[in-house]
Amino acid sequence: MIGKLKGLVDSTGDDWVILDVGGVGYVVHCSARTLASLPSAGEAVALSIETYVREDQIRLFGFAADSERDWFRLLQTVQGVGAKVALSILGVLKASDLANAIALQDKAAVARAPGVGPKVAARIVAELKDKAPAFASVDSNVIRLQDDVLERRAPQPAADAVSALVNLGYQQMQASAAVSSAMAKAGEGATTEALIRLGLRELAS
Repeated sequence: MIGKLKGLVDSTGDDWVILDVGGVGYVVHCSARTLASLPSAGEAVALSIETYVREDQIRLFGFAADSERDWFRLLQTVQGVGAKVALSILGVLKASDLANAIALQDKAAVARAPGVGPKVAARIVAELKDKAPAFASVDSNVIRLQDDVLERRAPQPAADAVSALVNLGYQQMQASAAVSSAMAKAGEGATTEALIRLGLRELAS
């Protein structure tokens, strides 16, 4: 089983690169993001590899980082997500951004990938939301608040404050982060108005 290849870039296509390793050319399928990060032909590069062995073929998938390969594997545990869809998602979102999107249940961010419809995006977010926080860079309190808002478990003032900030044009993640910070400063019992005011200060700073 091949886990890593280090060699020279020979040529590239829409979703593949031929990597020359000691005179042997390996066809490695990659996401658009990984392909864009490759050096010019003739230059050296190392890729983390996922090897797929089938009865009729062997396919190699290459990634610029181990974290991208981890997400490639994780995405395919979701029903209806194969290698092609997983690569499409990783071509649009960095591994860290994907982790944040899933942790915050941002279905729209996942659905930006070509070939990923709203239903598949919703399934990815739902099935991987418990695994994503371990990879996410977002504060755990923000993830918790976002989850509570979406599941309608959040205190009403907090939910209303997040909704108000979203209606003002801020992204869901921005609104949740601002209100989470406002709650930490205002303490329990803070009113919706107070959370909105403090949240706007956070967003302006």
